[in-house]
Amino acid sequence: MVSNQQEKISNYFLEQAKLNASSSGDDINEDENEPLPNELNTVNSSGGFLVVSTDKLSVKYTNVNLHGHDVGVIQANHPAPVKRIMYYFEMTVKNAGTKGQIAIGFTTESFKMRRQPGWEANSYGYHGDDGLLYRGHGKGETFGPTFTTGDVVGGGINYASEGVFFTKNGHVVGTVYKDVKSQLFPTIAVHSQNEEVTVNFGEEEFLFDLESHEVEERLRQQSRIEKLSLPQNISYGIVRSYLLHYGYEDTLNVLDAATSNSVPPINVSQQNGFIEQDKLYALNQRKTLRQLIRMGQIDDAFGKLRDWYPQIIPDDNSPVCFLLHSQNFIELVRVGKLEDAVKYGRVELAKFFGLEEYKELIRECVALLAYEEPLKSPVGHLLGESQREIVADAVNAMVLSTNSGLKDPLSCLHSQLEKLLRQLTACVLERRSFSGGQGETFNLHQALSKTCYLRQIYVCPSLG
Repeated sequence: MVSNQQEKISNYFLEQAKLNASSSGDDINEDENEPLPNELNTVNSSGGFLVVSTDKLSVKYTNVNLHGHDVGVIQANHPAPVKRIMYYFEMTVKNAGTKGQIAIGFTTESFKMRRQPGWEANSYGYHGDDGLLYRGHGKGETFGPTFTTGDVVGGGINYASEGVFFTKNGHVVGTVYKDVKSQLFPTIAVHSQNEEVTVNFGEEEFLFDLESHEVEERLRQQSRIEKLSLPQNISYGIVRSYLLHYGYEDTLNVLDAATSNSVPPINVSQQNGFIEQDKLYALNQRKTLRQLIRMGQIDDAFGKLRDWYPQIIPDDNSPVCFLLHSQNFIELVRVGKLEDAVKYGRVELAKFFGLEEYKELIRECVALLAYEEPLKSPVGHLLGESQREIVADAVNAMVLSTNSGLKDPLSCLHSQLEKLLRQLTACVLERRSFSGGQGETFNLHQALSKTCYLRQIYVCPSLG
């Protein structure tokens, strides 16, 4: 009889299969959901002091200003996106006018639209007539050179370092700490007769090499990480524990042989609470079962389970049995045996008809029969390796859970590497919360997908 803990384990992998089904074909980066600035906002501007071109990318100051509030200021139509490492835009000074009082910067939605960016709280501005930086008040600070007709000036936000930076003619002028946590709008201002600028929100190539700047920031982050003090061979221990957890016995032996003379011994249990004996449990059998499932030989995997671990599949109606039966159905479709798949589904999948928790996955499996080229269909992900891996992981965890000496059966769900990634997720989300939710997004699903990359590197299919 399946224990309560084993039922929790098999139900967990059933949910993973549902997640795989719902997310497949919808792998949209969260960053892409943010609206990007692409034109100037003619509604929210000091319209009486400037003229905006029909393409909403150029502005000109046509009046003679009488006092400091006669600024022609305008924001972009959307705030700078925040779910990325940095944001940047540029403007070209077509005419510096009579005084060259042009400014570029960032302002909040509530900014007073008759003031230069930087003159009011929660705003930043780099000004062309004096080269000063203004941030939050009317007194500027020494910053960079002035700019005039023909110059290309840019403004950016580095969310990783929490800084606002400005450029002139392709070179960084300087950076200041970004103490505003709310969203910021790209903003430009003109303030004397005939001043005219054109804005580039990225539709055209920037003069400034933003891509290289991003690479440099990532390298700085990587350098900080590499300076952290860690045990000499902790990465070896993590990789080894990963191979043990998932039953990659042959690859584990190759790794041990290759590092026997180069990696000093490490007491893994002392380093991260890892009990190697638990993961050594049934290693050879788990390896065999994983190989069979990865090769699509589900009937053979069923046979081995009945011989070795009948307690895992006592009544053929458990979630892990469903995953194996549905995978067998999928394998029949994969090789074009559609009639056999229909017969198999009527016998084995029919046991799960009417049960709400299986309805979604059964519908996905059966839908494979509706397409001449099921691999190219909306449910084609079922024919991918990720689906086999979910089933193999479920069986592997269920076998590990039969270890009577296991103190925590739920430890079978994840390897030490995946637990580390979960901790990393929690830390990144906590750190991101301090910056108002700004910066590159990070979620566990994307992080765990990198585990597949490790499999490709460390697990040779011929050895696994």
